[in-house]
Amino acid sequence: MPHYTDIAIIGGGLAGSITAAMLGRAGIAAILVDPHAVYPPDFRIEKISGVEQIARFRRTGTADKALRGATLTAENWIARFGYVLDKAPVHQYGIRYDALVAGVREEIPAPILRIVAKATAITPGDDRQSVVLSTGESISARLVVLANGLNVGLRHQLGITRTITSPAHSISVGFDLEPVGRPAFPFPAMTYFQERANARVPYVTLFPIGERMRANLFAYREVDDPCVRAVRRSPAETLDAALPGLKRITGAYAVTGEVKVRPADLIVNSGQRMPGVVLVGDAFCTTCPVTGTGSDKVFTDVERLCNVHIPRWLATDGMSEGKIAAFYDDPVKAACDAWSLDKAWRFRDVSIGSGPYWLAQRWARFAVSLGRGVRHRLASTPLHAYSSSSSSSSSSRSSSSSSSSLSSST
Repeated sequence: MPHYTDIAIIGGGLAGSITAAMLGRAGIAAILVDPHAVYPPDFRIEKISGVEQIARFRRTGTADKALRGATLTAENWIARFGYVLDKAPVHQYGIRYDALVAGVREEIPAPILRIVAKATAITPGDDRQSVVLSTGESISARLVVLANGLNVGLRHQLGITRTITSPAHSISVGFDLEPVGRPAFPFPAMTYFQERANARVPYVTLFPIGERMRANLFAYREVDDPCVRAVRRSPAETLDAALPGLKRITGAYAVTGEVKVRPADLIVNSGQRMPGVVLVGDAFCTTCPVTGTGSDKVFTDVERLCNVHIPRWLATDGMSEGKIAAFYDDPVKAACDAWSLDKAWRFRDVSIGSGPYWLAQRWARFAVSLGRGVRHRLASTPLHAYSSSSSSSSSSRSSSSSSSSLSSST
């Protein structure tokens, strides 16, 4: 006998788990299906940062508990060419992806049924959807939320076409970094930008997760590029070669633990507008990790779906394609998707583009960072320092004036 519910959520990563938590709090019957009772380690989102990104997360109502176990950093150094340009105030959280998902799952209320299994088939319809599970069980739901990331089996079975618009658009590399010969690095967190475009490394970001300093290095290279193979074998030497001025700030360092490499394709789907099934997060389309907008898309997708569309859909009979289209056409979602995709291409262009225009763009960004750094230093200088400086200057001018007068009279 099938499980009957309003919403079947396929995939228990960040998007699926937030969806389950939000629907459960709203009193909407839902079932979460995922093959992992405890989400395994996965090299994905490791940092939540920026006022708007954190605000998007908080709008889902699941951020507080999830971020309680994260490492908060209040200052991030911005550096390039071996020099610190700015010590910027920030609000950023470092957290492993599996820990982030675990924190969100704690927000899922008890009435939400969680089934440890894989969904093997979905039969959509205008009224109810049938989901077959690997355990032999089945689910009858009014709506299926497909939140299973890059897994393509179910989408192919549903006739959804996957198009890779930019293969290996970027490569993300994750590892731990520790100082050699001293107890800690001099910075709380740091983003170190490229020194030369032909290295094809836009930046490395260093941030704490617990007692570890985590490094996320990004590159615009093919999967089989010799540099990608080199970073697996000799990560410290590869980092030195790509960003030779980095050690002027960090001092000597060693790479510890496993080096994780993740290529990211830009992917869009077509044919997803159908009755009874809706795609969210990476299942709908992917973005580039270099820009850090993937979590923005997840938070926006799920917040709009759960707070706006699902309550409206459940208020009337049926789950037609017309209803589902309202989510894909949602102006807030559409704007976030377009912004994320545009940023993926623009960041790549400004990082590796050749010619005078892109060189000027890179120097302009350098100047902006330098200017912000000057403003932050001025803003953090105590008022008495200016008073003291002003008094000293005044005293000096007065002394000089007196000397002048004395000389004249003599």
